[in-house]
Amino acid sequence: MRILITNDDGIMAPGLAVLYNVAEKLAGPKGEVWTVAPQSEQSGVGHCISYTKPVLVHQYSPLKFAVEGTPADCVLAGLNDLLPKLPDLVLSGVNKGNNSAENTVYSGTIGAAMEAALAGIPSVAMSQYFGPENSILENSFEASAAHGVAAIEACLDAGFTRAHDYSLFYNINFPPVPATGVLGMKSASQGYRGDGAFSAHATNAPNGRKFLFMHGRPQQAPTQVGTDAAINLAGYVSITPMRANLTAHDQLNHLARILADK
Repeated sequence: MRILITNDDGIMAPGLAVLYNVAEKLAGPKGEVWTVAPQSEQSGVGHCISYTKPVLVHQYSPLKFAVEGTPADCVLAGLNDLLPKLPDLVLSGVNKGNNSAENTVYSGTIGAAMEAALAGIPSVAMSQYFGPENSILENSFEASAAHGVAAIEACLDAGFTRAHDYSLFYNINFPPVPATGVLGMKSASQGYRGDGAFSAHATNAPNGRKFLFMHGRPQQAPTQVGTDAAINLAGYVSITPMRANLTAHDQLNHLARILADK
């Protein structure tokens, strides 16, 4: 199997090293693992691409590259230039921090997987939830390192079917516990922590200039029972099937009725 890995934490991120080890096991002795990751951290860029400017590519080794761009740029570079053939699978992560609930919308880790899915390539995003039980460990990625292969294999078994022409991809979040504390894997919908995922805090620099710092809400807040963050905080790996189609299908008929009366 030929696997392309990327992330949004940057080419030197420890989570990318964890993902490489997971990908090697999946690829097998005759497989290939290609790395195309951002040169620097790109957290929070979502599905952004560098549409208005070119990006520089650095080669670290025959199968390892860094791109001065976003995670989606990295996938585009890998699929269209750097790899000799299209990969069988694209893996994004392992992100330092969860991409459950509304974090999904902002995530560059998700953006990379989504870009691969839009190109018709099976893809999986992986993130490691952090909390009191695992942040003090020597390896905070212990849960994802131990259970990553099984979680991805579950996605491969489930398949990557299309609906409304859009390919499926998967969002996996590993719970904030040691590897031995993981209770299993569960299918979950995307949760919601409440209105206002981020806020802006103003501060003045010594020269009088005002700067804004963006802050997220507390990550230990549970979401609705059965959704991703709630499952993660209960000790389970959450696996959420996703597509890039943002249409609110439940509202189409209602809107059509409103428009018919206009």
